[in-house]
Amino acid sequence: MYKYYAFISYSSKDIVWGKRLQKKLEGYRMPSTMCSEHGWKRKPINPVFFAPSDIQPGGLNSELQERLKASRNLIVICSPNSAKSEWVGKEIEYFHSLGRTDNIHFFIVDGIPNSGNPETECFNPVVANLGLPEILGANVHEKVSPWPWINRERAYIQLITKLLGIEFDSIWQRHKRILFEKCILWVLGIMAVLAIIATVWVNNQPVEVRITTHETSVHNDNLPPLKDAIVTLTIDNDTKTDTIESIDIPALFKNIPHSALGKKAQVRIECRDWLTTDTTLVLGESNSLNIERDPKPYGNIQFMLWNVNLEKTYPGTAVTINGHEASADEEGMIRYSMPLAGQDTMYVIKVPDLHIDDTLRMPTTQSTIIEIK
Repeated sequence: MYKYYAFISYSSKDIVWGKRLQKKLEGYRMPSTMCSEHGWKRKPINPVFFAPSDIQPGGLNSELQERLKASRNLIVICSPNSAKSEWVGKEIEYFHSLGRTDNIHFFIVDGIPNSGNPETECFNPVVANLGLPEILGANVHEKVSPWPWINRERAYIQLITKLLGIEFDSIWQRHKRILFEKCILWVLGIMAVLAIIATVWVNNQPVEVRITTHETSVHNDNLPPLKDAIVTLTIDNDTKTDTIESIDIPALFKNIPHSALGKKAQVRIECRDWLTTDTTLVLGESNSLNIERDPKPYGNIQFMLWNVNLEKTYPGTAVTINGHEASADEEGMIRYSMPLAGQDTMYVIKVPDLHIDDTLRMPTTQSTIIEIK
């Protein structure tokens, strides 16, 4: 029985590859059907000896020999670095001397096999000196796929199948399927993250909010149009105002947090001659509010017929206001409520009994008089 399934021989300059390979081999899970068939554990290539994690600094050469004896297989990480490494050569020689030549496996991470150039050769000279039969090895740079990471995965599976003594395709097809499923999950995960980032980004971008007004009262061209209307927008105790010069021009509020959209906001519109609108709405980028003209400023007509010389009023006197009949009360005050459709800024006042034909400018108050001389 062997303590280790494999011993990884490497140059200290390739330590990253050594750690990566150890993790890959020890963590690889075999299909449960194959485990049942061969009597394996789900992670059959475990443990794997890797010097930095399994041997104390300053370990003796004899201790490394014991580790090699206790290992079923020897995996040589091949590169120009390991090709020049004296220790890698000695580990290969010693493992060969144990009579386990068939259990020596090569994992090429850099360089060119049998290039003859010391700068690019990836096999240690000991390999040729010993005449080892297996010198092809799994090569992470073999261009089987245009995707380098696929080529690396393929090299890992080549090594795993050699260590276990099984057909390459029996594992590779399954592994490709798992990689494909992982890729889909990665893509979906990345898309989800990007969607979250995009949502957060959008929600933190300020927006412009427009509030358009529409008159719902009877429209009357004789009356002054909406002008200098003050529109107040309140969101979470933050208040902004804008002034609009026409009912056709929307109120514009800039730098509104995107997160405010879809939430309730308070809107107040105040303008002379118009009823104040104070309401709550669900805020969008474009909003529409109905407004109504105040019927009182130009509709509540009140004035007195006053004789300047006699200092007297004329109770009960009949008058016409733009043709509409009215009469003075017992105090001599004329009060008349003009419908919105008939309102104007000035009215023609006629008093037949007093031979008066005058005009009355609106709005009026209780102190408004038409003088009679």
